[in-house]
Amino acid sequence: MAKKQRKSREKVYDFEGMTLTPWQKFSTAFFGRIYRERARGDADLTKLLVQADIRIMPEVYKSTQLMSTIAVIFGCGALLSFVFLPNAGLIAIYESIQDATTVMPCQDWEFWHKNDLNPSLPGNGCPHYATQTFPFLWKILVVGLLGLLIPIMSNRYFGGEAERKRADRAERLEKFLPYASSYTAAMSAANATPVKIFRSLAKNGDIYGDIAYDSSMIYRDMTLFGYDIITAVKLAVDRAASTWVTEFFQGMVGTLSSGGNLKLYFLNRAEHYMRENRIRLTQFLETLAMFAETYIVVAVAMPLFLIVMLVIMFWVSGAGSQISENMVYGIVMGLLPMIHVAYSLFVWLMSQEQEM
Repeated sequence: MAKKQRKSREKVYDFEGMTLTPWQKFSTAFFGRIYRERARGDADLTKLLVQADIRIMPEVYKSTQLMSTIAVIFGCGALLSFVFLPNAGLIAIYESIQDATTVMPCQDWEFWHKNDLNPSLPGNGCPHYATQTFPFLWKILVVGLLGLLIPIMSNRYFGGEAERKRADRAERLEKFLPYASSYTAAMSAANATPVKIFRSLAKNGDIYGDIAYDSSMIYRDMTLFGYDIITAVKLAVDRAASTWVTEFFQGMVGTLSSGGNLKLYFLNRAEHYMRENRIRLTQFLETLAMFAETYIVVAVAMPLFLIVMLVIMFWVSGAGSQISENMVYGIVMGLLPMIHVAYSLFVWLMSQEQEM
């Protein structure tokens, strides 16, 4: 019973392999053969996918990028048709509306020339009647935006998905590495072998995050594929998304290759990463303290003076300083609450970056 409860608390990574979404399968069916040789020969893309933990083949990634871009192009084409459709598009509807500058002249003309009215003509035959004209420059901007800019930016966005995921994973790795290195130092001090250390890390994914995944890959390479510890860690160096993790594994390879003391290496690395983590947290707290001071000035003290000044200006407003009651209510009920909301949102975003 106790073993079952312990296993239920442990988070062990399941290697699901390459599981494609329906959209990826659809994209690969069309463009997979085109990209197969070229994408598999792209060593940088293959390494990037591994570091980002995107478990698909390179041709699947490139095919999905192209198909997603084509879908965006079709969507932009539909929007362009909706905008420029003759007699029914947005521009046609806009240009069918009477120009506001001709409304009053036409009303005057209809009043004084009632016998000349012709309902079959636009504006009842008013000679001053004119419709709005959509500027030609705006048409060029719409075509450039929907026809060029959005498709190009979409292609770059879809192509940069692997880099974004790699950067996010690197950030998560650097958050957990100081604590994982302390754990490896403690295990090494207890004379645990590297295999047991990585196995123990792999079983604690809920505590050490993506570090546990990299450790599980090393444990898999040693136990399932039969690699020695140095080869398995070298493979982990290529998979590492973070510079810190790369240095950690590379230093481990150098220590093992030179016959150094692995226990001492783990202790030194743990002390180094904890120091770096302490510096990072100190900078975060200093930034937070600075924003707390600005919050007191901008969101607490300044509104008090502003409200008093607005009320006085409203009472004694003359020709030089006109202020309405609606403007006072707008500032008090709209601008001031927005200051508090903006500060709260900014602090929340900063705290999300430090969330484990």
